[in-house]
Amino acid sequence: MRDSEYKKRIIDYVKKNLRKGYTLESLKWALVDQGYSRTLVDLAIKDANLELSKEAPVLQDKPMITHEIIGENDQPVEAKKSWWRRFFGL
Repeated sequence: MRDSEYKKRIIDYVKKNLRKGYTLESLKWALVDQGYSRTLVDLAIKDANLELSKEAPVLQDKPMITHEIIGENDQPVEAKKSWWRRFFGL
């Protein structure tokens, strides 16, 4: 098998297992332990990241993070402003 075929197989392997939740570092060392060269693995990981970044959705708006404090009676509780927020008027 040629290097390009190995590289494509490694790219597919990395993408599939990243989607499963494995870390890049664990995948890298698993491949090296299986006998693939570190250089080939590093290049394949770089290419896999590029391919995955092209597949990622582009966010149109910034996500708004909100929170609410719920009291003992399951009703929202208004939290006091910290002195830092009161001082700066936030």
